Amino acid sequence: MNRLSLSFLQRASLGLLLAAITLPAEVVGATFPSRPVRMVVGFTPGGQPDITARMLQPRLYEALGQQVIVDNRPGAGGVVAAKIVADADADGHTLLFVSSSHVAIPAVRASLPYDTVRDFAGITLTSTACYVLVVPATLSVKTAQELIALAKAKPGQLNYGSGGTGSGAHFAAEMFKHTTAIDAVHVPYRGIPEALTDLISGRLHFFMSPLASAVSLVRDGKIRAIAVTAKKRVAVYAEVPTLAESGLPGYQWDSWSGLLAPAKTPRPIIERLNREITRVLNQPEIQQRLLSMGAEAAPNTPAAFDKLIAEQVALTIKLARQAGIKAE
Repeated sequence: MNRLSLSFLQRASLGLLLAAITLPAEVVGATFPSRPVRMVVGFTPGGQPDITARMLQPRLYEALGQQVIVDNRPGAGGVVAAKIVADADADGHTLLFVSSSHVAIPAVRASLPYDTVRDFAGITLTSTACYVLVVPATLSVKTAQELIALAKAKPGQLNYGSGGTGSGAHFAAEMFKHTTAIDAVHVPYRGIPEALTDLISGRLHFFMSPLASAVSLVRDGKIRAIAVTAKKRVAVYAEVPTLAESGLPGYQWDSWSGLLAPAKTPRPIIERLNREITRVLNQPEIQQRLLSMGAEAAPNTPAAFDKLIAEQVALTIKLARQAGIKAE
């Protein structure tokens, strides 16, 4: 082969490469996926993140034309699953389904095998919920202000629980403590049910419970709901004020779930996934099923989800420092 023909072939190859690179986003997104898509969930089956992922699964299969697999990889508070996805090929076929605990991990772990902000690309928020501030039915406290007054009258004598150090319930309570300048003792539990059991018995004085976990106990009169952490009142506790309404303007602490991809995933793939998941989340049946779990569908843009994660990582690290929570 002579030099001229080699040069011609090189130019032709370069032209084809440039054409592929400059393909319209719609075309690149439309060629994805080429094999099954795996959603890695860092929790055991049955929790809200897992239930939400499985709710999306069949409808994403219909939209994408490829099998969608929910792969539960619990361990280290979600670190095991996040590491799997951070190391995966950035082609959209391996995704990470996260809860808001994802942004708290950097505050309680001295080192991680990935960077929570830089190693992932947001696809969309899927749902939001809130926490409800509950007290034992036997405690003579009926409002958040009454609880604050009691805590200030007995500094260091009230106990509050959480589902573990660095959990969403823990940080929701730390935000409450910081905002009100009260002194109360944190008691971490292995899970939410154990904390609620001790709240009922009076061993704990207050608890920021995930919304859905407290509904039946409040209804049965075993505990009392005195405020919610949402921006506005929620349907299942319509009579319960927000903490902002209770004299803590600006207080809001949400529990959420969403989907991430490895950081270098092409934007057309991110955008297609965002469109398809948003379409599913806007279906009335899906919205109703989420409401039955105390959550609301909340799709947003990839950029907005990235911003939320970065801001909440910074906030939880700040709260951890203020509360003296040491990274392990």
